[in-house]
Amino acid sequence: MKEIGGYLELEKFNMPMLHEGAVALNCGRNALAYLIKAKKIQKIKIPRFLCDSVRETCEREKVIVSSYSITPDFLPEDIVLDDNEWLYIVNYYGQLNNEIIKQFLLKYDRIIIDNAQAYFQMPITGVDTLYTCRKFFGVSDGAFLYTNTKFSEELEFDESFERMTFVLGRFERNASDFYMQASENNNFFKNESIKKMSKLTDNLLHAVDYNSVMKRRTENFVYLNNAFIKINQLNLIIPDGAFMYPLYIKNGMEVRKRLQEKKIYIPTLWPDVFEHRDAFELEYDYASNILPLPVDQRYDKNDMDVIIDAVNSALLQ
Repeated sequence: MKEIGGYLELEKFNMPMLHEGAVALNCGRNALAYLIKAKKIQKIKIPRFLCDSVRETCEREKVIVSSYSITPDFLPEDIVLDDNEWLYIVNYYGQLNNEIIKQFLLKYDRIIIDNAQAYFQMPITGVDTLYTCRKFFGVSDGAFLYTNTKFSEELEFDESFERMTFVLGRFERNASDFYMQASENNNFFKNESIKKMSKLTDNLLHAVDYNSVMKRRTENFVYLNNAFIKINQLNLIIPDGAFMYPLYIKNGMEVRKRLQEKKIYIPTLWPDVFEHRDAFELEYDYASNILPLPVDQRYDKNDMDVIIDAVNSALLQ
């Protein structure tokens, strides 16, 4: 029976949600696992410049995995696919627009697009495409998958309320106070089964002003690009609703440490690259020296000026 009365819970939000029509799942790993099961994928080729979550998911689902390198422009190098093999393409920093993706679709046919860093880039019809929510919004989980093949098993709903402490805590305190909880949440999904997106995460995503978020992220990206265009060794396109601003410099690890001293926290994305024997020089270089600078909706141009001054100061030390 439905409970009536008692104390009030979180408000129910009803604003339009981006990716409303996609398959809503509990995490990015399981968006891939869902696709593997639904498409009966047996072989997949993934980039070396990638965290272990994709490889681990494939291995968990008994998929044969091989690796490829990327070009300096974040594109897959020339690849030959085996029969029934799929190509997993990561849209790094939103630098692969849909025209580029269409070229890979024509060339390889069996492709999966990882848009974890391109939340506001809508998918190409008929192309299997994954999105994750917590890289862009204050939620502890959630993913969307566009596919024309549905998974036959009945899925249960995930529950997020016990994993929201670090999200709620950072709203009122410093990020460093909840770093361990955030890290534990990242690891939580390693062995988690495929579930529907939690009702809590779904509700919170219905409260987001997506146009405002996209506008702010794009403006901040452009602002940083104008400031660093002469020193950034990447030739960037301007993505809508950017994930982060990738500043590629030769002493990135040292600059990252100096920024941390000023409480500007720059992640090392894909740190697993350092432990893989098959990683090549480009992967090592990019993992070490690309600084993913924050451009998200929490920040305005004044905050971007703080980042610019801090980076320029670190480069002079």
